Amino acid sequence: MMENLLKVDDLKTYFKTHIGDVQAVRGISLYVNKGEALGIVGESGCGKSVSMMSIMKLLESNAVITSKKIIFDDIDIGNMKEKEFEKLRGNKISMIFQDPMTSLNPLYTIGNQMTEHLIKHKRISKKDAYDKAVKMLEMVGISSAEKRMHQYPHEFSGGMRQRVMIAMSIICEPSLIIADEPTTALDVTIQAQILDILKDLKEKMNTSVILITHDLGIVADLCSRINVMYGGIIVEEGSAEDIFYNSKHPYTWGLLRSVPNPKSKVKEKLKPIDGQPPDLLKPPLGCPFAPRCDYTMKVCLNNQPPLLQVGTGHKSACWLCHEYAAKSKKLSGGEI
Repeated sequence: MMENLLKVDDLKTYFKTHIGDVQAVRGISLYVNKGEALGIVGESGCGKSVSMMSIMKLLESNAVITSKKIIFDDIDIGNMKEKEFEKLRGNKISMIFQDPMTSLNPLYTIGNQMTEHLIKHKRISKKDAYDKAVKMLEMVGISSAEKRMHQYPHEFSGGMRQRVMIAMSIICEPSLIIADEPTTALDVTIQAQILDILKDLKEKMNTSVILITHDLGIVADLCSRINVMYGGIIVEEGSAEDIFYNSKHPYTWGLLRSVPNPKSKVKEKLKPIDGQPPDLLKPPLGCPFAPRCDYTMKVCLNNQPPLLQVGTGHKSACWLCHEYAAKSKKLSGGEI
């Protein structure tokens, strides 16, 4: 049995605003095993990034975060003080952000930013930190690494900056890397290279990865398990095979239908999901996807479904999966 590295139980995050509380994350539970890659997918605004920023304690002061527990490497970090958590952040848990240009300081050289990170957490000499930083840049495919150490972020291309961010995230050899849309602003060939780097790190260093994305193709390439988020909750979780070939939630079906299939011999129009995501200032009582769903029943409008077991390690928050739901026709991701 695989050992949990991170286990989150009933995480909730809301933001206090002048017009009310925005309930961005409404009670999610998830886990990541040691050496595993977990994908978290969903539309923009569904709570993917906020949930991970909540775990990392990187949200603004108007955010209120609660949970039953957040266990990382057998330590409860949910109520850990900021001073204590600073020893973990960037050291044992690292994060790669969407836009490296806003994450890197334009006033400092790449070398300064990488070695500062290492000296703070590992308390090693500047020379040792410099040598390791050069090695990390080489590991992520940056040529002339020593020369690059003396350059500034604006002297790097978008893909190179993202490689620098990955090098910074692994320099302390963390147990967990959270990658928040790491390939969003990059072209397809650079995307593939970045994914190859993450895969390589996962295998060589046995690092766990949480990949946040709206791109199902990227998740399929890297992750063995996937959580699908919508309206601040997890609506389906399972292995990559379960999600792609035997999904049980109408929202997951909608996501899959909106992705082109390069193997299809028939030209098909992509089908967008009609309607708008829910207003999280006033979250719905029932299933958040009900107003956009083709299979909405009366129970869906007033009662939020729990995550129901539909297979080994496979759960879906849909009343269609309930044991008393009508089973007049087989419903699955491949047949809708």
